[in-house]
Amino acid sequence: MTFLYEVKNLDFNYQLEGIQFQALKKVNLKVSAGDVMTFAGPSGSGKSTLLNLMGLMEETSNDMIFYNGNCMGSMGNEDKNNIRRFDIGFIFQSFHLFPVLTAYENIEFFLIRQGVDEKKRKELIQESMEVLGISDLQNKRPTQLSGGQRQRVAIARALAKRPKVIIADEPTASLDQKNGEAVVDHLFGINKKFGTTIIVASHDPMVLRHSPKIINLIDGEIQKESL
Repeated sequence: MTFLYEVKNLDFNYQLEGIQFQALKKVNLKVSAGDVMTFAGPSGSGKSTLLNLMGLMEETSNDMIFYNGNCMGSMGNEDKNNIRRFDIGFIFQSFHLFPVLTAYENIEFFLIRQGVDEKKRKELIQESMEVLGISDLQNKRPTQLSGGQRQRVAIARALAKRPKVIIADEPTASLDQKNGEAVVDHLFGINKKFGTTIIVASHDPMVLRHSPKIINLIDGEIQKESL
């Protein structure tokens, strides 16, 4: 059986001000297509580092992470860029929207980079905005939106790519409880509607209550798996 992701005995170190730190220690993990999984743990536990490595946002030269059976550490830049461009949708706690673009244009941005024609872009954007309940916000710029609305635009942008996996790093950290719950409902609802694999890093108790599968990390090590 080929997993969407397979992490094998992964160690990862980084340097800060000349001092080397071990961020991940002997991590073993399997993610099947269609999974909904949350990496949980306190700040500094390694959950965001693991997420970044799996999303090709952090470079690793070792041969410990496999995507669709292919070793990510051995991939060339073109293959990595194609995975980032077509297969993975990213969601961040600080939204990362372009302030000069409208909600519609923010969602459209990466579709243009994918080379999607205008008619198809419009279909994907409209459907994604409808799923997230933000169709009436398409002409608004980020400064005209609340935090919850901006995060839903960010989710719609990720969804419009129709990726195989959506990776979300602390997606509720900048939101109040009500907006956070709405964002989580939308994010996990995408899995049910489209079968998209969802991988989240969070220490928000509300997110963890909604998560069907939790991977707990402490000091870079997986402690236990909650199903």
